[in-house]
Amino acid sequence: MSIYVGNLSYQVTQEDLTQTFAEYGTVKRVQLPTDRETGRFRGFAFVEMGTDAEEDAAIEALDGAEWMGRDLKVNKAKPREERGSSGGSWGGNKGGGGGGSSRRY
Repeated sequence: MSIYVGNLSYQVTQEDLTQTFAEYGTVKRVQLPTDRETGRFRGFAFVEMGTDAEEDAAIEALDGAEWMGRDLKVNKAKPREERGSSGGSWGGNKGGGGGGSSRRY
């Protein structure tokens, strides 16, 4: 079970998300991706819940809700294999195409 949580405040912590999502069930894991170059939080997270019912309850309650001054975007996360095989979450921002990065000036 995995939920995408977007439009997060840059001050949010793993503990903040755990406490909020725990209201809807068991939180197995919280991931806060960071930028590889700057190390800064990227403004979104992934939350894994114990069951589909808990996941659905959290999505229903929190999608569009205002939290820490931001309107949350909460939905089911897409499986990793659908995100492309060329570098994970940042691959789409680099233009794709094999060998393209070796030709940059």
